[in-house]
Amino acid sequence: MGLLPIILKYEWEGLPVTRAPNEALIVIDVQNDFCSGGALAVPDGEAVVAGINTVMDEFSCVVLTQDWHPAGHSSFASSHGGRAPYDLIDMPYGAQVLWPDHCVQASRGGAFHADLNDARADLIIRKGTNPLIDSYSAFFENDKTTPTGLEGYLRTRGIQKLTMVGLATDFCVNFSAVDAARLGFDVRVDLDLCRGIDLDGSLAAALAGMKEAGVQVDG
Repeated sequence: MGLLPIILKYEWEGLPVTRAPNEALIVIDVQNDFCSGGALAVPDGEAVVAGINTVMDEFSCVVLTQDWHPAGHSSFASSHGGRAPYDLIDMPYGAQVLWPDHCVQASRGGAFHADLNDARADLIIRKGTNPLIDSYSAFFENDKTTPTGLEGYLRTRGIQKLTMVGLATDFCVNFSAVDAARLGFDVRVDLDLCRGIDLDGSLAAALAGMKEAGVQVDG
């Protein structure tokens, strides 16, 4: 049986599924705090929403990720006396950028952008829930060993090829794509449906790193 019941369901509903059943769309962190007016707004972040909604219908498997921090998370500058947003500190798991408080659990900032078709998701992965460690990647926390469970889900679904879109290109999209390639997935990042922060050259470094890891970068 495999994925056949899922594929037939979407075809019966008239959705134009054009991708193979072993392909998935991974939509990274399209949340209010990463869009205009948000606590950690990515320039032009909301511009990706309409295009992501359109491309969702090409895929039989759609996964959304959601930054979901408890209040007082250790990655927030406000949790470290005398520190400012974007300072870099050493944590037990390595270097950590300190961020403005953002995507706090159950807050408006943590919610998906209102125009995003989140009802189309087969799975929502919430990350950054451990107060002691940040999680950029959809696959691992920032210690690079603690899994989110996404890999197991994709393997169970028979997914081998991933297209990644969302926010921000140089952080959560980048880390997710590199981890996916390291795990053996065939990974493509659609830059037309991503936006970056570009913190001290982070965007150029991320693009180079993704290509070096074997990620196909288009757009």
